[in-house]
Amino acid sequence: MIPAKAYAVQNATTPLAPFTFERRKPGAHDVLIEILYCGVCHSDIHQVCNEWGGSKYPMVPGHEIVGRITEVGSGVTKFKVGDLAGIGCLVDSCRTCSNCEQGYEQYCETGSVGTYNSYELDKKTLTYGGYSDKIVADESFVLHVSDKLALERVAPLLCAGITTYSPLRQWKVGKGHRVAVLGLGGLGHMAVKFAAAMGAEVTVLSTSPSKEADAKKLGAHKFVVTKDEAAVASVKNYFDFIIDTVSAQHDLNLYLAMLRLDGTMILLGVPPETPQLQVFNLIGKRRRVAGSLIGGIKETQEMLDYCAENNIMSDVEVIPMSEINNAYERILKGDVHYRFVIDLKTL
Repeated sequence: MIPAKAYAVQNATTPLAPFTFERRKPGAHDVLIEILYCGVCHSDIHQVCNEWGGSKYPMVPGHEIVGRITEVGSGVTKFKVGDLAGIGCLVDSCRTCSNCEQGYEQYCETGSVGTYNSYELDKKTLTYGGYSDKIVADESFVLHVSDKLALERVAPLLCAGITTYSPLRQWKVGKGHRVAVLGLGGLGHMAVKFAAAMGAEVTVLSTSPSKEADAKKLGAHKFVVTKDEAAVASVKNYFDFIIDTVSAQHDLNLYLAMLRLDGTMILLGVPPETPQLQVFNLIGKRRRVAGSLIGGIKETQEMLDYCAENNIMSDVEVIPMSEINNAYERILKGDVHYRFVIDLKTL
């Protein structure tokens, strides 16, 4: 076994604190990664606080991981020592169900293995995430990371990036489409960047007029303050797609009315209460409400390559590990533009 250092929580009410544990030694198809940076996702907070239920403790969060490979197993063919590498939300799946065979490991029919707060396929070994100095994973779930981009700004692409890239690709968003992004946070700012890069007309929907300058800087063409009735009326029956990144409670019906015929609202955020839908709002314009998770390994690699080719990165604030609990408080206040990233050299 390999000694590892991390920050972890012991239960739903304790703060993150130093924690030591052991990683397995790399097997034939494993790589050992020295973690350099790890993004802080809002879902880390949800799981640390057991807001989704089923949290397992002690918990080492973190699934936006970039680092450098320091050891490879005897059967590894995709990586070599010294390569830059990334790990996102998954570290394994059954690999044999129809979804896995199609490259949709995130929808594994028997349940994929999360990078943290999950059990390995043996159903008893707890997975620990990227708030740590190293990680061991099967090469099939490890991503190549380009040296063209700033590594600290790449880390959030492994979750926030692929979560927004995947639905845009799934619905073939591109030139001629009108896309609205609801919420300008960690997910929303990446949705704006991707949709604009793909050639769509992008509008940010927000309750905060103060975010307009940032939205335009990120690539948005238009900005609508959703508390302004006239502004809302101006985009009725207007959009082909709405990318909804908001995890707070909000009225979906207000936004559904902005979709044109056959428009689709894609839910990425998870509000605490089940939203209520007015059925006539759907059937009157043949509108659709859909959901999307992350992407599979193949699509995540495609996204990373796309970002390297188009110079797309997350906007981040790098923090030392000692600031993680304060960062959680700031995230809950919306005080981050747009993703915290931990520098693991400070662990």
